Amino acid sequence: MSLRAKLLWVALLLVFAGGIFYLRSLAKRIFFELPSHSDESAKARLSEAVLQSGSGPNETAVLFFPSLSARMLVAESRPIKWAPAEADRVRQVLLALAEGPNQRLGHPLAAATNVRAVFLTMDGTAYVDLSGDLLSSVYPGIEAESLAVYSIVNSITVNIPTVKRVKILIQGQEVDSLEGHADLTDAIVPDPSLVKGGPGP
Repeated sequence: MSLRAKLLWVALLLVFAGGIFYLRSLAKRIFFELPSHSDESAKARLSEAVLQSGSGPNETAVLFFPSLSARMLVAESRPIKWAPAEADRVRQVLLALAEGPNQRLGHPLAAATNVRAVFLTMDGTAYVDLSGDLLSSVYPGIEAESLAVYSIVNSITVNIPTVKRVKILIQGQEVDSLEGHADLTDAIVPDPSLVKGGPGP
């Protein structure tokens, strides 16, 4: 084989290898990156639909977000159309928390958190089953975890008065804690003393 033919083969192999690399990059972008963006858009639309699922006029929901600097919860008000069923109202509160605060406060739930199920009992306990995505939003440490937990509990119980305590499940399972700190073994009652400007201990 002549030198010219060999160089031609090498050039063809390089073009072929470059084409394979480009196709792999393109496939990765199409099948992995773009659906992720699409999923986020779909989740945002779903959240908006759920948050405005009621048929009545706009009312006000009170949400509590953690402030690590103040070591307390800070209240925010949001307009909301409450769903008729209380379990759906609990879901609305959780989705609103996942959307995050309007101020520079902590996020008790990651935006990707999925509310898998909500179940209310006659004794006023709300069982909320969340996806494992919520763990990525929790800062390490017992104080940060506790504020994240009470952000959820206080927000639910203030907006749905028939709920007296909240039991948090992760992926359908009972867990001892979020990241080894905040105790989730039992249902948790709200703690108004953690709210900035609220009643003291």
